[in-house]
Amino acid sequence: MSDKLLTLDEVCKLLDKPEVTVKRYARESLLPSVKKDGQLMFPEASVQQYISIEQRLKK
Repeated sequence: MSDKLLTLDEVCKLLDKPEVTVKRYARESLLPSVKKDGQLMFPEASVQQYISIEQRLKK
């Protein structure tokens, strides 16, 4: 599993969601996140898992 961290901007683009929505997902623990140097960062593996679940729910 990748331990690469993605920025808020990268996650917004991947999920095609506005910044406020991704921040809410982080606040509500729907998407794991960490603060690094004052920036909200997201583990890439968690983002990919979220995308996978979201796609399955759309079917």
